[in-house]
Amino acid sequence: MKKLNLLLLCLVVTAMSSCAVIGGIFKAGAVVGIIAVVIVIAIIVWIISLFRGK
Repeated sequence: MKKLNLLLLCLVVTAMSSCAVIGGIFKAGAVVGIIAVVIVIAIIVWIISLFRGK
């Protein structure tokens, strides 16, 4: 029974830390996505300004 409790504790600790890692990846992904959208919008505005300048 003692080994089962230790195994269960190890499983819970591993699952909790992996959830934190996945959460960090999603947060980083959101930041990268926002930056990518801003860059794409800036490029579109720049291209439009090139055509309007002529």
